[in-house]
Amino acid sequence: MYQDERLLLILDFLRKNKRITVEQICSLYNVSRDTARRDLVKLEEQKLIIRTRGGAILPPVHNEIKGYYHRLQTVPHEKKIIGKKAASLVNSGDRIILDASTTVQACAEYLGDQRCTVITNSINQADILSSKQGIRIHLLGGELEKEHRFLYGESVIERLSNYYVDKAFLGVVGISENGLTVAHEEDGVVKRKILQQAKQVIVLADHSKLGITDFYRFADLSDIDLLITDKTPPKPFRELLKKHSVELLVADDHEGEEDEIENVNGD
Repeated sequence: MYQDERLLLILDFLRKNKRITVEQICSLYNVSRDTARRDLVKLEEQKLIIRTRGGAILPPVHNEIKGYYHRLQTVPHEKKIIGKKAASLVNSGDRIILDASTTVQACAEYLGDQRCTVITNSINQADILSSKQGIRIHLLGGELEKEHRFLYGESVIERLSNYYVDKAFLGVVGISENGLTVAHEEDGVVKRKILQQAKQVIVLADHSKLGITDFYRFADLSDIDLLITDKTPPKPFRELLKKHSVELLVADDHEGEEDEIENVNGD
């Protein structure tokens, strides 16, 4: 086998298994330890791997978080069915907090004219809700993050500490065994305060966010009560939710059919 062929096989193994050892290369491709090390050196020179003690891993991939309006166009259908289900959980008289994520914006869009009070740090959410007659809006003042459309800072945190609400609806960039993560610390600090002020914490995340860990962790899985997503997650992820007592609600795309509620206390 030529080296170039072997390098492709090593990369394929890494994509499937996350890491490879020198011993595995020797066994899988019937080469000496010196040859295996030369293969890893070659891949490292091409910046395709990171060498570790005794083997290699793939380099981390950091996806750029696009601006708010660009993210609105990402999986918009999935966000709509999640947002619609989330909005159905809001009862007349509820006091709720909506954060500044694009999936939570879908929830705001589906809220009717029922009497309720909404607290938000999102200028987009406030604008959408301003046309709904029964909804009172408290917009948290602070510094505006222009690209991502959220208000943040000490004044936002201070005002949040005075509110106690029935439900908080939060978006994430990732939800995994490492907890709930976002791309920006300023956003995460606000979200952390939001979940502290709510009786029920509800996370809205499409299937592409599950199992993902991003830059800044603002909460543990045990800090949330309910996850609403658009596809049934794999069993290991459902077991992870069960371990942390998080209820799972899979929003159904078909009108007139019941949504699938996963009982995380069983399979």
